Amino acid sequence: MTIETVKLINDKNGSIIERKKVDYENNINIWTQRGWSLHDGKAVKAKTETPVKAVKKVVKKVTKKKKTKK
Repeated sequence: MTIETVKLINDKNGSIIERKKVDYENNINIWTQRGWSLHDGKAVKAKTETPVKAVKKVVKKVTKKKKTKK
């Protein structure tokens, strides 16, 4: 008797975990709600993040109005 395992992949971030097949089959609905699905064995593409351009901060000078004496 061997313990069968299943690889699961997260649909959001691509991480892969390994769990017992019995645990997965008993709780398929919970796993899918949390964004996990069966890993088909294909290589996972690494997400490439594009660098974000720095936004220049604009500072406006505010001049105070002078009070006039009456």
